Amino acid sequence: MNLLLALILLPLLGAIVVALLRGNERVAKPVALGFSLVELVLAAVAWLSYQPGGARLQLNGSVEWIPQYGISLSFGLDGIALVMVAVIALLMPLVLGFSWRERLPAERSRGGFFALLLVEQALTVAVFATTDLFVFYVLFEIMLIPMYFLIGGYGGSRRQYAAVKFFLYSFLGGLIMLASAIGAYSYAASVTGRGTFDWATLRGVLADAPTSVQVWIFLGFFAAFAIKAPLVPLHTWLPDATEQAPIGVAVIVVGVLDKVGTFGFLRYSLPLAPEASQLLAPLVLTLGVIGVLYGSLQAFGQTDLKRFIAYVSIAHFGFIALGIFAFTSQAQVGAASYMVNHSIATGMLVLVIGMIIARGGSSRIADYGGMARVTPVLAGMLLIAGLSTLSLPGTNSFISEFLVLIGSFATRPVFAILATIGMVLAAVYVLRLYQRVMQGPLSGTALLDSVGGPGAATDPEVAVDSGSGSGASRLTLRDLDGREIGVLAPLVVLIVLLGLYPAPVLDVITPSVEATMSEVGVTDPVTSQGGN
Repeated sequence: MNLLLALILLPLLGAIVVALLRGNERVAKPVALGFSLVELVLAAVAWLSYQPGGARLQLNGSVEWIPQYGISLSFGLDGIALVMVAVIALLMPLVLGFSWRERLPAERSRGGFFALLLVEQALTVAVFATTDLFVFYVLFEIMLIPMYFLIGGYGGSRRQYAAVKFFLYSFLGGLIMLASAIGAYSYAASVTGRGTFDWATLRGVLADAPTSVQVWIFLGFFAAFAIKAPLVPLHTWLPDATEQAPIGVAVIVVGVLDKVGTFGFLRYSLPLAPEASQLLAPLVLTLGVIGVLYGSLQAFGQTDLKRFIAYVSIAHFGFIALGIFAFTSQAQVGAASYMVNHSIATGMLVLVIGMIIARGGSSRIADYGGMARVTPVLAGMLLIAGLSTLSLPGTNSFISEFLVLIGSFATRPVFAILATIGMVLAAVYVLRLYQRVMQGPLSGTALLDSVGGPGAATDPEVAVDSGSGSGASRLTLRDLDGREIGVLAPLVVLIVLLGLYPAPVLDVITPSVEATMSEVGVTDPVTSQGGN
């Protein structure tokens, strides 16, 4: 418990220190990075301390908060929560490293920006770790506040619109979830004589609740988690938030924040409403497959780099929903590991695209072309991130997508076949983006202006010559520097390592998935067991 409290409180302490140093950004930036690196070390210690074959919840503890209403500050980690805590601990120092020189509104403090990021990290860790339903709701809503200011204060020209839309969508979903939480509390009080928000207690009480009660409870949770996930048609906040957010904030949004939705399905929706989860699974599966196809088609037609990332994520979350509600251990392990691997692959893709935008000053895809001629390392990084995004065998995302499809085919073959189309579309939209941005002659007004001034747009030599001739002396479009390579290198290593050896993540996730399957009361079909 002390270790888990340290994981929650350390970023808050860092945020306070950084906020006090807002007048001295030269000191505030390394201090924020230092706190995030210590948090990463603590997450590594928690990972090493966790025993996959041990208790369902580990590093746990509880302190009464409002005892007359059965509310306590209870925290604990299962395997799925642990890997998500590790993901945000990994991504935060990389985000801070990228944001070291990111262009932010001149009137805004970079120290304040870093402090808000650390607050968001602390709240996100607490959301994954809490085991009290009321505390989960409180944190679910409070974590919107720093993200609202990060988008609304530091984002693009339409940042206020995007921030308000993000806040209202998530806040409304949280209120609906609160209604379900109160319903669960009241039902527990009617059965046991004492209401409670304790997750483990509610799990046992609600397992025998009438199906009608479970359906209402499930729908309240589903509304909040489907918005956060995001599932179509409750997804529209994500493209706007991703487009307007600073790159570092976009990494947290698509890499961590939206995983709270899919985590909520596994932690709360399925165990607390097992019969309703099975009854309403076709609805969620339909929305998931629609999300795969819709997100893929939208990604193919995007003209903005950041909105492209948002729709790619919507497609991937359709795969995760398919894996969760197929109700086989293979599919759920695939879905849970997809949460990790999507964070790594898409987090890297966002960072690389941020580095492209930093060079061209535009997020329009049409403003780029032929960058590989003058930025080969950057081109290679975009290719690696893209290949992981399309789940090429040998990259980290492949095993997750494979497990989702093979596991869901055993129980939901039609949905699995339709989702497979998304794999084909992913190869098309990722490779098309790479070709348009990196291949061919150097083109696009933004790039040509950056390498030779306003007149370069009419100079054919600049467009074709990157290493010799009269155009070479005027090229100022630089490749990745040491800081940028240092930000991307850990993600490249994980993409390759988990692609070749995914066992470290799968071993941690699998016992928690098996426990969830047992709580829902489903077993693998005979064909799936035979495959094991």
